Amino acid sequence: MDNQSFAQVACVLKLNVKTVHEWVRLFLCYGPKGAPRRKSPGRPPKLTKTQKEELARLLEAGPQAAGYSAGGWRTPLVQQLIVERFGVLYNVFYLAQLLKDLGFSWQKAKFVSDHLDEAKRHEWQQHTWPHILRVARSRGALLLFGDEASFPQWGTLSYTWARRGAQPVVKTSGKRKGYKVFGLIDYFTGRFFHQGHDERLNSASYTAFLSGVMAATRQPILLIQDGARYHTSAETKHFFHQHATRLEVFQLPTYSPDYNPIEKLWKKIKVQETHLHYFPTFAALTEKVEQALVKFANAPQEVLALCSLPAELALAA
Repeated sequence: MDNQSFAQVACVLKLNVKTVHEWVRLFLCYGPKGAPRRKSPGRPPKLTKTQKEELARLLEAGPQAAGYSAGGWRTPLVQQLIVERFGVLYNVFYLAQLLKDLGFSWQKAKFVSDHLDEAKRHEWQQHTWPHILRVARSRGALLLFGDEASFPQWGTLSYTWARRGAQPVVKTSGKRKGYKVFGLIDYFTGRFFHQGHDERLNSASYTAFLSGVMAATRQPILLIQDGARYHTSAETKHFFHQHATRLEVFQLPTYSPDYNPIEKLWKKIKVQETHLHYFPTFAALTEKVEQALVKFANAPQEVLALCSLPAELALAA
């Protein structure tokens, strides 16, 4: 394109004349390689790095600490928080990406009881649980976490795959009767003791179950239980007193199922064996549950894998 004007070159290359001028300038200054390339900075962020760090701290503290009544953060509330604290308005559809960039994810919330006693939980973490472990190891004792579960005949639902727009259905007998199960798992070995019960649970049935466990074992027993009424009744306390030379009992802090690993076993049994199942008769339910109980009683390593406790207890141990 010798002897061509800037306008002619721009027309041939379909460029703006100013662009051609700039290219010629760069060529004269830097030669064929042109000017050092720099990445376009793009649109500046609405929030600075410091403001994003502050936003993350506000979100971690929860809505109530920020003056809202909600118990969790939903996108419109996050949008409102940013407007009120930083004077910046984000589109709600972009906020999901912003929150992901800050290390947050969309999760299902869980309930925590307002009766929870943090002081007692702290005492359990720092003193009671380490003491129980030391005693159990020194005495070669069984360290048994106990609890009960109920499996309803009417069935339980869970997530399942289905064609979009066609909600899956599972038959139910509608019967309100449930099959109750006493359970104990050994924290050290994963050994699982269980006993089904088709009537209401009470002190007599609970102590009968414990008597059976004691008859089937020889080691000292350290029993960890929650505050169910039949766990703490006068009849049950009398039973504990009668067997105090071999059986020592510890109460979990109130409303602390996360400190009891057998809760994970109940959940796994229900997910694997009873969710989305139809039980036309109570016998069908009991047969299914008993098969599941026997399965886990013969798989101590699988049960032992469920015996992990919250991080604070692991550290305390």
